[in-house]
Amino acid sequence: MMATLKPCSWAPRDDALYADYHDNEWGVPERDPRALWEKLVLDGFQAGLSWRTILYKRDNFRAAFKNFDPEKVARFGKRDINRLLKDEGIIRHRGKIDATIKGAQIWLDMMERGEDFADFIWAYVDHEPLQPKRQKMKDIPAKTALSEQIAKDLKKRGFNFCGPTIVYAFMQAVGMVNDHIVTCPQHKKVAKLA
Repeated sequence: MMATLKPCSWAPRDDALYADYHDNEWGVPERDPRALWEKLVLDGFQAGLSWRTILYKRDNFRAAFKNFDPEKVARFGKRDINRLLKDEGIIRHRGKIDATIKGAQIWLDMMERGEDFADFIWAYVDHEPLQPKRQKMKDIPAKTALSEQIAKDLKKRGFNFCGPTIVYAFMQAVGMVNDHIVTCPQHKKVAKLA
C-alpha cells in the first residue's frame, strides 16, 4: 500500500510564505556562490530563533545588506554597523552583523585566490546532493559528522555563527542533503534535481 503524500510537518500549510519556501526553495540544489553565502549568513542570524522569523524578515535583510553583495558588504564600516543596529526590519545583533561583514571579506579573499565558494561548499558532498530517504521527521538529525567537519573548516577560515547545527540547516536548505521525508511530494522533485 502506497503511503499518502504529505508535506513535511515543519512548514504549516496555513502559512503561505512558509509553505511556498518549503515547496519551491528548501532542498533545491543551490549552486550560485553569492546565494550560498547569503543563505549561510541568514542561517547564522537564525541562531537562537526560528527560521520563520528570518524568512519573514528576509527581504529586509536583503535590503539592509545590499542584496548580500559580498563586495559591498565587505566595505561596511561603523556608519553601516550603526545603521544596521537601528534597523528594526532585521535581527539587530552586533556579533552577527560583524560576522556577516567578516564573512564577506573572507568570501572575497577566497574568490581573489581563485577559490569559488560554491565549489568549496559542494566539494563536501562530491558535488552531488545526499539522498538519505528519511522516513519520518524524527529521523532527521540536527547535525551530522559532516556538518561538524564543515563548521570546523568554516571557522578555521574565520567564518562565525556557523556551528554544526547551523551548517546542517544550511545543507538542508541549499540542497546538499535532501531531507524532505519520503512521503513529502517535494522529496521526489528535489531528488530529480540532483
